[in-house]
Amino acid sequence: MNKTGTLDKTDKKILRELQGNARIAMTELADKVGLSTTPCSERVKRMEREGVICGYYTRLNPALLGAGLLVFVEIKLSSKSGDIFDAFRRDVQKIPEILDCHLVSGDFDYLIKARIADMSQYRKLLGDILLKLPAANESKSYVVMEEIKETLNLPLA
Repeated sequence: MNKTGTLDKTDKKILRELQGNARIAMTELADKVGLSTTPCSERVKRMEREGVICGYYTRLNPALLGAGLLVFVEIKLSSKSGDIFDAFRRDVQKIPEILDCHLVSGDFDYLIKARIADMSQYRKLLGDILLKLPAANESKSYVVMEEIKETLNLPLA
């Protein structure tokens, strides 16, 4: 980052490369972005320290690990207050099948993304877990038939 707190061209090149391959050797990364190893490493460490780089992840194949069914669930709460939102947030954090949960505007309050093995496991997740969350009143589900695009990569101009 430069003195104004924005990413410069070289920082963005580094981030693009790391999004494509987080396991790239620092020497190779430096070569790809036109730096020597030490300045490149210092930039990466700085972006980690400043929170631009939040972590490094391994992408797994859900179908090979018994989680081939992807579902999205909208949850509507019966009442809304800070305490209800806090309790909902705490409980959702404990459910391993839930990959993402977002408080959203619109007809429903939360949008949940979950991966499970099959429809019987989904029925259990919905009936025995999700609809028993604090103030969960109504749900609408979407079962994914085909995954067209899924990425964590952010576009960097």
